[in-house]
Amino acid sequence: MTETRTLSLAEIEELSFNALVAAGTSEENARPLAVATAATEADGVASHGLAYIPIYCEHVQCGKVDGQAKPALETPRPGLVRVDAKTGFAHSAIDLGFEALIPAAREQGIAALAITNSYNCGVLGYHTYRLAQAGLVGLGFTNAPASIAPSGGSKPVVGTNPFSIAAPGTDGQPALLIDQSASTIAKSEVMKHAREGKAIPVGWALDADGNPTTDPNVGLKGSMAPSGGYKGVGVALLTEVMAAALTGSTLGLNASPFSGTAGGPPKTGQFFIAIDPAASSGGAFSNAMATLVESIRAQDGAHLPGDGRRRSRLASSKAGVAVNSATLSKIEGIIGSD
Repeated sequence: MTETRTLSLAEIEELSFNALVAAGTSEENARPLAVATAATEADGVASHGLAYIPIYCEHVQCGKVDGQAKPALETPRPGLVRVDAKTGFAHSAIDLGFEALIPAAREQGIAALAITNSYNCGVLGYHTYRLAQAGLVGLGFTNAPASIAPSGGSKPVVGTNPFSIAAPGTDGQPALLIDQSASTIAKSEVMKHAREGKAIPVGWALDADGNPTTDPNVGLKGSMAPSGGYKGVGVALLTEVMAAALTGSTLGLNASPFSGTAGGPPKTGQFFIAIDPAASSGGAFSNAMATLVESIRAQDGAHLPGDGRRRSRLASSKAGVAVNSATLSKIEGIIGSD
């Protein structure tokens, strides 16, 4: 049985912040990532939460991420914001970009943000969620190191490449939040099973010859299974165009892994589109979304994307989060060795 300890969200944020700073990250770069880590744990997405802090710290120390980077913003066109992450953490670059993206979208009705020379942005839906909280429809794309093979092939050419869309509701929270990768399951889940020595379900990953496997280590050396077969490959390619080609970032085919210390900075990218729904719909958006959401919630057993995270966040804010004791020991060791 896995041992856990219960921490408040504030404790998770400070623990993450202190570890990142101890590893050589500036306070300006550590805080956005620490805030996101606490929110991710609150949302119940543990595979992308505290479990990643030791990896982030390792990557600062080995040079895969520049913990002292200062992202640079430019506006090449009125409706387009561009941020060079300077091989630093994606969260700092996204924060800087959102400061310009949100007012531009409100003023013009629509605006886009391209981020280049970036890194793993964690849970993509965390970022689109914030756009929805600002009253905007947020679309996000992020590419990753290659782990999905093309249809009929066995050599990975694109990453799990998530996309996300968040639509604002009437209570300051998203009415709908979709956040999904192009693979059947996020690669981090396979990595988590490998760390814990657990088998993975059939359909999560393929071996080097393209055959299904239940061994997570074999799957990590092979490829991730695309969600819906060729349709999942199509989603991965769509995201690769948006997050890598459109931003001038490194293709997943050439990006260094998000795990381990080899290869230098991955220099992947993110792309966000923010839309003022009142402007595009003539004021009809809120009623349309309310009708759509109610049509799903009214059905017994039906699941509305985003509701699970909303419930988890509410519960976590009251009762705290149970986190893996071994992970906490690693993080405390990083802080203690400073």
